[in-house]
Amino acid sequence: MPYSEQRITSTHRWSDKTFSFTTTRPEGLEFKNGQFVTLGLRPEGKLIPRAYSIVSEPEAEELEFLSIHVPDGALTSRLAEAGPGDSIWINTKVTGSLTFDYVQPGRTLYMLATGTGLAPFISLIRSPELFEHFDNAVLVHSVRTVEELAYRQEIESRISDRLRYVPTVTRENHDFACPIAQQPYDNNQRGADMFRSGELSQILDLPPADPEHDRVMLCGNPAMNREMSEWLTEHGWTQTNYKGVGTFTVEQAFVTTMSDSDD
Repeated sequence: MPYSEQRITSTHRWSDKTFSFTTTRPEGLEFKNGQFVTLGLRPEGKLIPRAYSIVSEPEAEELEFLSIHVPDGALTSRLAEAGPGDSIWINTKVTGSLTFDYVQPGRTLYMLATGTGLAPFISLIRSPELFEHFDNAVLVHSVRTVEELAYRQEIESRISDRLRYVPTVTRENHDFACPIAQQPYDNNQRGADMFRSGELSQILDLPPADPEHDRVMLCGNPAMNREMSEWLTEHGWTQTNYKGVGTFTVEQAFVTTMSDSDD
């Protein structure tokens, strides 16, 4: 595979579990909002690669990534210790199923993320194309603790009549305010449960989610991806696949572990 040696340019620690970092960008690398790339380190000369969604926009000079820190993880334990100037190898081939091309245009786009599954959705909400495809967008981020709500300030700064943000924390009692909820809600729930029960659209004063009009993207904990995919299929939603573009899509390939979850 065509790997290019690059340099880490900055790091930011969100919590003891999560951090983000930026790198130089391989010459000629092109990507779309929501795609991922494989990157890795070479301890003792052997490449340890993993797939990471790209947080940055396609026009950015540097690449930005969000990572979990698994203490014994072959790659993430080393990445967490890396810093500016350190080498990192980035594959120049990009792919991914969380782009605007992978779901039909529609009324409201629901982006359901757990943990570091937030990464591709930050790229999507940074894109001016978002509202060329959808009337509204809802970003739901479910984590275990408040400090894991990465990019929270940036997301809240982007909230508008068309972009809604619903953070939830499942393992910590914390009375934080959701800036766009039209009514009180239990912020210790999983976002996927709120979507299935209909509470999510209700607290946002939106019409009930409907596959005829709305679209869903999923990224994060494999169990959430699987459960939601099954539920959506059973309730009339169509997953995008090689046969055609559907009403929901899911990313299963980027780096995640069962410890990178919402409960």
